[in-house]
Amino acid sequence: QVQLVESGGGLVQAGGSLRLSCAASGRTSSTYAMGWFRQNPGKEREFVAAINRGDGSTAYAGSVKGRFTISRDNAKNTVYLQMNSLKPEDTAVYYCAAGPTGWGVRSQNVYDYWGQGTQVTVSS
Repeated sequence: QVQLVESGGGLVQAGGSLRLSCAASGRTSSTYAMGWFRQNPGKEREFVAAINRGDGSTAYAGSVKGRFTISRDNAKNTVYLQMNSLKPEDTAVYYCAAGPTGWGVRSQNVYDYWGQGTQVTVSS
């Protein structure tokens, strides 16, 4: 089992920044890939970014590329999402996810574990 605990959400004005953190504990062999997804009420959960443990390779959704940066500290089993130049459309609940493989990281299906979510609200 893996437990994921997110933190760092909040309210920020458009153009501002936030940094989300996700600390993993438990069976860390299942955290080869760690990703961030987001969801608004009535909408599908969408991929934001992901990072692999092995080579540190990353993937981003087109809507956040150039503004968001995902990173991880393997020693601390923690993944971060630095969000800059935030827009009102970035408002959502952000979920951290962990999975055992680095393939297909844009799909929710490869992740076995999910955090409880943290709210990010960007005001215009």
